[in-house]
Amino acid sequence: MQRLSRMEEEVGFWRRLRQQIADARELAELEDEELLPDLMAEADALARQLDEGEFRLLLSGPYDRGDAILAIHAGAGGTDAQDWAQMLLRMFLRWAERKGYRTEILDSLAGEEAGIKSATVAIGGPYAYGYLKAEAGVHRLVRLSPFDAAHRRHTSFALVEMWPDLGDEVEVEIDPKEIVVETFRASTAGGQHMQKNETAVRIHHLPSGITVACQNERSQTQNRATAMRILKARLIRLEEEKRRRQIAELKGEHTDAGWGNQIRSYVLHPYQMVKDHRTGYETGNVQAVLDGDLDAFISAYLHKQIGE
Repeated sequence: MQRLSRMEEEVGFWRRLRQQIADARELAELEDEELLPDLMAEADALARQLDEGEFRLLLSGPYDRGDAILAIHAGAGGTDAQDWAQMLLRMFLRWAERKGYRTEILDSLAGEEAGIKSATVAIGGPYAYGYLKAEAGVHRLVRLSPFDAAHRRHTSFALVEMWPDLGDEVEVEIDPKEIVVETFRASTAGGQHMQKNETAVRIHHLPSGITVACQNERSQTQNRATAMRILKARLIRLEEEKRRRQIAELKGEHTDAGWGNQIRSYVLHPYQMVKDHRTGYETGNVQAVLDGDLDAFISAYLHKQIGE
């Protein structure tokens, strides 16, 4: 039923657009100069809708139409990296807000002095995963550090991971014998326990080596359910990556996804620029990007993926 609903929405979009174009052509054929301003406005609106529709056609993956789970991990750079992870979290939340998507912070771990060590967020809305998969990888920040007394330039790194959040739409078989579940006390950045009971949950999936944890919910049952939801999403993504690597091997391609290979650099000093190293797309309006203006980067990535 969910697949049917999505397909009806997709077909409905193109049918409505076709009808709107037909209506606009009929008005144009009247050759009434008083209607010209309205026709020009309608033409602009139709062009924007067409661009949106063509952009959606780039999202043809099996999970592209669905929701996403995003995770951010502070990397090398100490407090600056944890602050950078917090800035990235804000950037993605702002982007989701622009899209009208719903967001839910599933898990987060605050840094010792500032920022966050990690955060996991569910982002729901049409094509959320299709758009956000372009953001997976290492993001690099260069700036004058606000945490350095000498105000020197620092380079910080953060890793962004992305998985499709399919809920109950796709059944993922997980053998209870292949997971190890641990419970622990949820804690704050200062190490003090928020509660005496062990409500936080950590799950180790032995075959894949994947470990997920959740401590944001009030009960152990809720945290376990959320952790299993994240684990299933990661396993689906793992299978997707295996298929991609197999195709790349057949095509003779090799891509090193090591930690040091950042996908994008955000430079605040000595000049201002954001550059995506995969596509070459760049902009000098760093603040707009940090405020969630990511669509141009996502579009450039998707077009490059299909060879345009």
